[in-house]
Amino acid sequence: MESEARRNVLRLFTYGMYAVSAHHAGASNAFLANWLAQCSFDPPMLVLAVERDARTLALIRGGGFFAVHVLASGQREFAGMLGRSSRTVPDKLKNVRWHPSAHTQCPILEDTLGYVECRVVGEMPAGDSVIVVGEVINAALLSNGEPAPLTMKETGFKHSG
Repeated sequence: MESEARRNVLRLFTYGMYAVSAHHAGASNAFLANWLAQCSFDPPMLVLAVERDARTLALIRGGGFFAVHVLASGQREFAGMLGRSSRTVPDKLKNVRWHPSAHTQCPILEDTLGYVECRVVGEMPAGDSVIVVGEVINAALLSNGEPAPLTMKETGFKHSG
């Protein structure tokens, strides 16, 4: 397979940019995700790809919950900060307005369009990532839908494909 063609075609796929947060044993964290999709209507469920070495994966596994926040167009800087490794930015939530969820204790990021909270119902290995399946157990709309959601294309971020 020709790697340049593969990379170019995979970069044509459309991706939203999401903040994913989790909490376990007194620790909270968040990361930037773009490999995420709804996979079931009844019950409502999401699939989320998380890098195997991500700090937040241990929190998701330990706590059994995660929250997915829809970022707004124009939040590129915020997305970039969440996209940095926890090794270089150990406290990504330090300068973020958030509160713990009453349902799951996951950080709820206040400056987003809305969020869903999910209970983990399964996972499976997927190359350098882990696919986590979560059932939506709570949701809130934090804006009237304006501005539009942030997309990977708007940010200019790229992954290698």
